[in-house]
Amino acid sequence: MAAKKESTYDASSISVLEGLDPVRKRPGMYIGGTGIDGLHHLIWEIFDNSRDEAMGGFADRIEVMLLPDNYIRIVDNGRGIPVDKHKQSGVSALETILTVLHAGGKFGGDESGYKVSGGLHGVGSSVVNALSTHMIAEVHRDGGYYMQEYSIGKPKYDVKKVGKSDLRGTAITFQADPTIFPEIKYDWKTIVNRLRQQAYLVKALRVTVIDAREFDDKQMKKLEFKGAQYIGDQAPEAPTQTFFFEGGLRSLVTFTNQYLEKVHKNIFYVEKFDVAPNVHSVEIAVQYVDDISSRVTAFANNIYNPDQGTHITGFKTALTRTLNTYARANNFLKEKDEAFTGEDVLEGITAVVSIKMPEIQFEGQTKGKLGSVEARGATESVFSEAFAMYLEENPDDAKNMINKVTIAVRARKAAKAAKDSIIRKSAFEGSALPGKLADCQTKSAAESELFIVEGDSAGGSAKMGRDRRTQAILPLRGKILNVERARIDKMLASEQIKNIVLALNTAIGDVFNIDKLRYHKVIIATDADVDGAHIRTLLLTLFYRHFRPIVDGGFIYIAQPPLYKIEKGKERWYAYTDEEKFAIMGDEPTDTQEEVEGEEGAEEETKKVGKFKVQRYKGLGEMNPEQLWETTMDPENRILKQVTIDDAIEADKLFDILMGTDVSSRKSFIQSNAKLASLDL
Repeated sequence: MAAKKESTYDASSISVLEGLDPVRKRPGMYIGGTGIDGLHHLIWEIFDNSRDEAMGGFADRIEVMLLPDNYIRIVDNGRGIPVDKHKQSGVSALETILTVLHAGGKFGGDESGYKVSGGLHGVGSSVVNALSTHMIAEVHRDGGYYMQEYSIGKPKYDVKKVGKSDLRGTAITFQADPTIFPEIKYDWKTIVNRLRQQAYLVKALRVTVIDAREFDDKQMKKLEFKGAQYIGDQAPEAPTQTFFFEGGLRSLVTFTNQYLEKVHKNIFYVEKFDVAPNVHSVEIAVQYVDDISSRVTAFANNIYNPDQGTHITGFKTALTRTLNTYARANNFLKEKDEAFTGEDVLEGITAVVSIKMPEIQFEGQTKGKLGSVEARGATESVFSEAFAMYLEENPDDAKNMINKVTIAVRARKAAKAAKDSIIRKSAFEGSALPGKLADCQTKSAAESELFIVEGDSAGGSAKMGRDRRTQAILPLRGKILNVERARIDKMLASEQIKNIVLALNTAIGDVFNIDKLRYHKVIIATDADVDGAHIRTLLLTLFYRHFRPIVDGGFIYIAQPPLYKIEKGKERWYAYTDEEKFAIMGDEPTDTQEEVEGEEGAEEETKKVGKFKVQRYKGLGEMNPEQLWETTMDPENRILKQVTIDDAIEADKLFDILMGTDVSSRKSFIQSNAKLASLDL
């Protein structure tokens, strides 16, 4: 990264707005909660401060280390936090930033602070300090090496100069407070995915993640602070991931589309600076793929916006208008009243839109949706001009895009005809529920549960064993259609999918309405074998692609039926894992087994192991109604797994691999992950 001329950055750059006292009393107000997401948010806040240094052109390397005893260390080679005395607080700038709420280089409003930042409005460092039992701040700047330690947000001593240094940068090491966070367990994959994303957003920034949690004292002594100068090279035995992308958003589009067939070879890309008085930059990358889903990812000041916002509104408007203008000018659209809709031009698109603004407004506390009005016009004008030029200069790409959109138009009309044939007959208005559905008595969606059950046999047992007041049963026969690449008209021709849509009552496609959902628990109950797993995956694909708000709302669950029934005399247990089975049976010998007569309908005979009778369930249909209720349906005893989407991009990519048409990528995934599979031999 080319060195940037440094402007004045000292204690006068730091502004103080208010004290730190409320953080420990109400941590959820500052980090969203004290669960696993809130725990990881501590990492994001410290990382974002280093990332803002990189965005300002003052750093090109950040390292995040997971250390023993739940310590996290984040190091950058930026300017180093100022350590001189702060005029307003009366103590050093370093102590001010780390102990006073709303103190940081993000409030200065001049060249000494940040033009653009993505941290928690400058409160991130002090919040992390307040929620940590121990924090160590190390600074290398102006030829010196400085340090200060803190305990629950309070300094243990004044900032001290440890020695001389020819390095520069900041290292923050913290240990989350177990009295605040019930579980302190950092997830490697979550951290890697988040930091990979951030590396895409800041071109030529090298981000390294190191897992040294299992290091002993001897190994730890080797990991001295080096101003982010390749610490990872000193720990070759530690799991390490390094990300460095010169292509910025183009690299992110390439990564997203790696398992998909491209409609055109080139990736459209534009980046423009100083677009408007309150818009520092707009960066957009676009490529169409042979798929029916759209993948539009939004960022504002490097913060991911899952609910999009004004910048995406501007992008979609410009995309629709520019493609229509080009298509008419080149006789792809011949009728005056014929036009591509926004729905048409989004089909199969992969787009990443990133906007950076000095003053930014989000809707809500989570920053999920950008609300800044200026973002819409800025994004629209930048994309319109550059994309129109791209289409003129790349006629082959333009033709392939237009052909893709034209196919989407035909599909939209066919899908509308298919939906109209059902909707106009009020099939989705609740007057005609599927015949196989055994509905529940209550009309309260909050109380109602829908069990989607594999097979008529299990469906029969479930209907007999259920709580009729709150539990509805919908049996499926065999495997449903793989909807990964199926359009709505083809889906609605499938009787099983149509039954699911009718039962949910939400309709589908552009008329989907989650407010009409009839059940607030939709429970997938399939057998514990390969076929059951396949059916479960097909159902999850259906919900993910066409009923995403139901997944996002937390309404989808997976039932966990037991693997074993264990009996000893009149006692009976159900075991959901092999570990539970062994715990129940204790030291009972397993090498003296004999087959005994199984229960009626069992696919496999029960085995006698010592004094125990052990039946291995292969399917829900093997259970009688009483057993199915007791193990899988009774809210007092059952185990349900709620389906969530922590990383939408990663989940989308996984569905592309497992359910798409690229056989080689699916084979590679299976080979790479085979060792993680639980096999029933």
